[in-house]
Amino acid sequence: MYLQRSSGILLHPTALPGPHGIGSLGREAFRFVDFLAASGQSVWQILPLGPAGYGNSPYSAYSAFAGNPLLICLEGLVQAGDLEPEDIEDQNVSGEWIDYEAVRALKEGLLRKGACRFRQGADPKRQEAFIAFCADQAAWLDDYTLFQALRVHHGAQPWTRWPEVIRQRQPEAMAFWRQELAEPIFVFRYAQFAFFEQWFALKDHANRSGIKILGDMPIFVALDSVDVWSNPDDFHLDEERRPTLVAGVPPDYFSETGQRWGNPLYCWERMAEKNFSWWRERLRWSLIQTDLLRIDHFRGFEACWAIPVEEKTAVNGSWMPVPGEELFQSLISELGDLPLVAEDLGLITPEVEALRDRFAFPGMKILHFAFDSGPDNPYLPHNLTRNCVIYTGTHDNDTTLGWWRSLSDESRRSVCAYLGQDNPEMPRALVHMAMTSVADLCITPLQDILELGNEGRMNRPGHPEENWCWRFAPEALTESLQQRLEKLTFLSGREPEAG
Repeated sequence: MYLQRSSGILLHPTALPGPHGIGSLGREAFRFVDFLAASGQSVWQILPLGPAGYGNSPYSAYSAFAGNPLLICLEGLVQAGDLEPEDIEDQNVSGEWIDYEAVRALKEGLLRKGACRFRQGADPKRQEAFIAFCADQAAWLDDYTLFQALRVHHGAQPWTRWPEVIRQRQPEAMAFWRQELAEPIFVFRYAQFAFFEQWFALKDHANRSGIKILGDMPIFVALDSVDVWSNPDDFHLDEERRPTLVAGVPPDYFSETGQRWGNPLYCWERMAEKNFSWWRERLRWSLIQTDLLRIDHFRGFEACWAIPVEEKTAVNGSWMPVPGEELFQSLISELGDLPLVAEDLGLITPEVEALRDRFAFPGMKILHFAFDSGPDNPYLPHNLTRNCVIYTGTHDNDTTLGWWRSLSDESRRSVCAYLGQDNPEMPRALVHMAMTSVADLCITPLQDILELGNEGRMNRPGHPEENWCWRFAPEALTESLQQRLEKLTFLSGREPEAG
């Protein structure tokens, strides 16, 4: 494991408070880092930082490399001289929940204004930094900014519906559109520069405060992404560059028809021929942005469920082998030891466990899943090893209080029997169980620290509407809450060592 015994909190930056309708990388993010440090935490876990696509999901991004411009702090742009204070006065987006349409309209307009002012008279040092950023990140930035400009030009249609010459990336068409769309391309470049300028300032503050960032990398990418458009040979696509095989999981206890996610599957043979260059660059950039990285759907590195695109459900898929060991060996030879956490939930075979253990990646243990199959349940604390990360629940689960309220009487009795309490105080009892477990790292969603019910749920898998919208209240992080968390962290031996 890459940490001493420690703990942290799961919170995506979108859920931070603030005046412009969505959390940002500004003042409230710095305050949250300060809260983590004061309460004895060592880790801030986030969700993927990419520009969210379908359903505003961070797991369905337009790019595996770019940052989400909706997270840019407008006050930070004023401080940098790209906006005037009056530009953002009375520009608040009200509401406790994120209204993505309103936020997008506000921020896209102000980013265009900021880009114009930046180009006309930015500080010379920032101009130099912008030029250096564009040069250093050209391998992904050039295609990403053209892709986004083309999406806007084509009325936000997915790239699979663009004219063939653009869909096929014919050189003459690419050269023409780079020139034709030079203005919006610059705006998208500026937005990425501003995002990463603010992100790395926040990460630096976190690291100096003793807080590591635990990032999140989805294994698959969205079909409507620059990654597929610009790297068609790396995916199972037909001559029209439409997918032939898509990802999902087979039927199981939870779903008779499985799950058909629709992400195009990687053509691993071609990736291997190129020594996994796309993966090496993706992981390299991700580990610059974060200190640790959770790999979503880790079992997909041993074998993935391949569904013919014409199938409407996941029933008629089949397991496709994946050269996971070869991939990780290549990544380690290039990047050194990998500070990865394997999301090893779901249907896990001995082969998947062997791949995880071959590289000593810590897995995940979820207490919400621990009480339904007797004393051999692998998520129960007495069955854990140190090299794992324990959670009460994840972003896909209900909050612990919501989970507790939804349990049957029989399930509640099982939890009470294990806790040795007839009437446990939830969610505190489950948080205490996680913190005092043997797991090296304990991560608790902020909603459980705040003791929220299902009104604080972040995501409901299979329900594409009204997800990723929760935000916590500005007054929620009280001094008494900080002191209570710090006491539990100290008692469970997870507080950072002095100095």
